[in-house]
Amino acid sequence: MDVSECVLSAGRAVLDLVEREWQPLSPAELEQRLDQAVEEMLEADLITQLKTQPAPPPAAPAAPAAAIYVQLLQDQANVQQQQVLHSAASSPADEETPETREQLETVNTAVVKHITDLLQSSKSRARMAGRARLSLSHTVLLSLTLLSERVSYRCVSRRFRLEKGNIHRIFFSFCERVNTLEEKLIRWPDGRDAPEVLFPLSKDTELGKEEQGIPQVLGVLGFTRIPIRLPIGKHDAERAEPEVKRMKKEAHPDSWLNLELVCDCKGRFLYCSISKGSDVDRGGAVRNKLTQHPELMPPNSCLVARTGYRLTAQILTPYTKSHGAREELFNKTLEAHFHLLDQAVSTLTARFQRLKYLDIGNYDRAKAVVTTACVLHNVFLDMGEVVQGDVEKEEVMSQEEEDEEEEEEEGVRRRDEIADFLFKKRGL
Repeated sequence: MDVSECVLSAGRAVLDLVEREWQPLSPAELEQRLDQAVEEMLEADLITQLKTQPAPPPAAPAAPAAAIYVQLLQDQANVQQQQVLHSAASSPADEETPETREQLETVNTAVVKHITDLLQSSKSRARMAGRARLSLSHTVLLSLTLLSERVSYRCVSRRFRLEKGNIHRIFFSFCERVNTLEEKLIRWPDGRDAPEVLFPLSKDTELGKEEQGIPQVLGVLGFTRIPIRLPIGKHDAERAEPEVKRMKKEAHPDSWLNLELVCDCKGRFLYCSISKGSDVDRGGAVRNKLTQHPELMPPNSCLVARTGYRLTAQILTPYTKSHGAREELFNKTLEAHFHLLDQAVSTLTARFQRLKYLDIGNYDRAKAVVTTACVLHNVFLDMGEVVQGDVEKEEVMSQEEEDEEEEEEEGVRRRDEIADFLFKKRGL
């Protein structure tokens, strides 16, 4: 790495550190701040002169004029402060389209109130950050706008009449507050709720009965990748190369987050785990959770997952070798459920379009944003709000990685028993 690359990397590091607590002001915002500072200096100077000067003679009108000017400045400052407090609800940005205004009105009427009530009833006492004293409902509306649209902080600052750096703090404070609701809203079903979540492994009603020996499915396990900006010090030298040459190279593993999910038949998330892109242990966290707490799986139940996950007694995966009629039937039975997770992920990214690319270089903050989106995904589903997105099939591991994946003996035995049972029942 030469001197120029070192300087470039150091500059990015300083920029990321600065953006953690402050966003640079736009030229218009900077000019406004400078004008405000000059007015405050002039006002303070005039007040000091009025306090130090003796009583003026009757013929001198300068002092009353100065006092009137000071009063006008104070009145103007009060009016500007009131405009900032009420601009989010009364003054949309000039660049807003009718569709955007309709979306904000719809969100404001139902979802904002529900999320506001959830935050108010939560046990968290974390204070919402930001110099502007926005109401909680306006804070929710601002944060949902940033999550739902791929807009910059500058665009939102014009829409809500707030400084860009202040919006940055308000948004991440909102994410931290919503993250405290994760255990309440993304919850593994317990013994009482499990029967309502379970659904048949086979579409055939006769084969779907529990007494027939076919396990019921608790959820579909899978993952997706959320692109993010490279963290500090990990910007590679490829950025200085031509675009076509860069596209032929593999992206840096930490340029995305691994989002691992378990969803039920309605697309609701039962489990959510976020890790760095360099973490290649798929399903490790959920396997450890089920090993430590086997009571989480109801009797005669299982999770289903695509190839790439380790086959266990609780997690059933398709066959990857020796595809006979029996194995093909079993694989088709599992494949019928994988679209549930694909649809849930497409709904998540369609509703919260900021997840298509997070321009955040800090891992903890990027994780907080993704967790917030997953929590709110369940909130929207509970309210009956469904958004249909373009379904993309989950990425499957290469054949070399599949061959290296271990299979537990108990999982192999259980899968073979289910495959034999399905094969015999179908009379094949």
